[in-house]
Amino acid sequence: MDTEKVIKLEHVTKRFPVGEGEFTALNDINLEFAKGEFAGLVGPSGSGKTTLLNIIGSLDSPTEGKANIMGRNISELTHKESAHLRNIHIGFIFQVFNLLPVYTVYENVEFALLLQKKTASERKKAVMEALEWVGLTSMANKKPAKLSGGEGQRVAIARAMVKRPDILLADEPTANLDAKNAHAVLKTMKDLNKELKTTFLFSTHDEKVMAYLDRIVHLEDGSVKEDEIITHQNTEL
Repeated sequence: MDTEKVIKLEHVTKRFPVGEGEFTALNDINLEFAKGEFAGLVGPSGSGKTTLLNIIGSLDSPTEGKANIMGRNISELTHKESAHLRNIHIGFIFQVFNLLPVYTVYENVEFALLLQKKTASERKKAVMEALEWVGLTSMANKKPAKLSGGEGQRVAIARAMVKRPDILLADEPTANLDAKNAHAVLKTMKDLNKELKTTFLFSTHDEKVMAYLDRIVHLEDGSVKEDEIITHQNTEL
């Protein structure tokens, strides 16, 4: 694995105003993730998983501490610079697929590349390659309403991966999938992780997801309780 640190969190604390007081969602988080890791933030609801994922994705910033993403301190970025960081370097997958219903599968995947000002030929090559990764080239012209849940999530993966991001953030990506589709989606993401060396970081409490992770960061009440490296007995994972 490449030792380049694509995510570096130093004493990250996040507080939200609640009434006349404050709620501490994250408390003094110190973590680093290298290029090519397949890791997860695991903990019960309210443990800070999603808040931390939002900070790493530059959708939010710490109240205290420093979050360096791809070498940039996100607290020092303008809105335009944050958007550029996300457009080029970060992909997102959520439990709700968020596919645009009036557009085809092809157009949904293509959307991220329009923001990058790619040419039509560059977009077509990248989109078809991304659909091939997830086994959906035959469905390029279908609308999202015609897809199963598993297919919809695979389109969401293709949309996130089409720009070949350095970091892929997945917030409970299997929450709305049955076991068969969940394992198919996770295997696809694991294969892409190995092929493209993208750093995958999940927010989850799903045991199916945890079975695929190489590293599990256990969160509780906004703090890191354990940072665990996983050795898989099943070499296919």
